[in-house]
Amino acid sequence: MHTRMLGQGLEVSAVGLGAMGMSMSYGANPGDRDDMIGVLRYAVDHGVSFIDTAEVYGPYDNEELVGEAIAPLRDRVVVATKFGFHIADGRMQGLDSTPEQIRRVADASLRRLGVDRIDLIYQHRVDPDVPIEDVAGAVGELVEAGKVAHFGLSEAAAGTIRRAHAVHPVTAVQSEYSLWTRDPETEVLPACIELGIGFVPFSPLGKGFLTGTVGADASFAEGEIRSRVPRFAPENLAANQALVDHVRALAEQRGATPGQVALAWLLAQHPSIVPIPGTRRRERIDENAAATSVALSADDVSDLDALVERIGVAGNRYDDDLLGTVGR
Repeated sequence: MHTRMLGQGLEVSAVGLGAMGMSMSYGANPGDRDDMIGVLRYAVDHGVSFIDTAEVYGPYDNEELVGEAIAPLRDRVVVATKFGFHIADGRMQGLDSTPEQIRRVADASLRRLGVDRIDLIYQHRVDPDVPIEDVAGAVGELVEAGKVAHFGLSEAAAGTIRRAHAVHPVTAVQSEYSLWTRDPETEVLPACIELGIGFVPFSPLGKGFLTGTVGADASFAEGEIRSRVPRFAPENLAANQALVDHVRALAEQRGATPGQVALAWLLAQHPSIVPIPGTRRRERIDENAAATSVALSADDVSDLDALVERIGVAGNRYDDDLLGTVGR
C-alpha cells in the first residue's frame, strides 16, 4: 500500500484501521481477543501502518488490545489514541480536557499501549470548559517531554483548529466524513488544507451502510451504536437505499465493491486524507486496502461529489446527545 503524509511530516498508510469495533459498539460481544490481535497483526503485515484507538474504547480494553498486538511490530506502526473524557465506574461521565487530566491519560495510555511514546494523541471532543489554548499547551509539554510525538483534534470546528494550531502545530484532525456525511467540506477540510493539517475520516463507510451490506430491513441489538443513530432507523434506511444503490452500480462498472468506491472517493478528495475504516475481519482488511488501487475517473468523482445533494440523506448521523459534543 502506498503512504500519505498527515501534518508535520507524519507518514502513514493511505488507509488506516480503526480498532474501536474490536472492543465495543458493534454488538454485545466484542471480538475474540486472540482473533482481534491476529487481525491487527494481519493488517500491519499487509501494509496498514496506521492504527487508531482511544482510552474510552472499552473503556481501556482497546488500548491494551492494540498494545499487545503491536508489541512485536512497534517500528512498523503509527498508533493514535485520544483523551478528553472523564471515565468513572467504567463509563464516560462527561468531558475533561484539563491539563492535569491530559497528563494522567497520556501516562495511562503509554502503559496500556506498552510504548515509550504515543505517535499521535487527539483531543477526543472539544471541552467547552477548557480553553483550547490550554489543551494545546498541555500536549506541547508532553511533546517536549518525549511522551507524545504529534497533536490532533477530533470533531473540532475550524476556528478551534486555528486557535490550537497557533499554540502547538496540529498534525491531524479526525472527524466523521464519508459519501453520506459531508459536514467537514464547508469549513473544516479547507482549514486543514490551508494549514497543512492531515484529515482522518472516521466511519468512512458510514458505519457499514456504504458497503451495501446493511439492508432496509436491518435490525440492531440494544447497545449497538447503530441502534442510536437516526440514519439507521427503519424508515431512514429505506429512504437512504437509493444512495447506496447508486454507489453499488458504479462499483460494478469499475470491478470494485461499494465500500472500495466509497474509500476511493475519499482518497480522491485530497492527498492528505487518510480514512480509518474499522473491521474485525481479515478479508475486509484486504478489501479496504485494495481501495487504493480503484481508479475513479474525474467524472466518477464529480458524480459522487453531487450524490448527497441530488439524492439526499435521511436522518442525523448522531442522536441529539452526541450531536451536542461535536463541531465546537
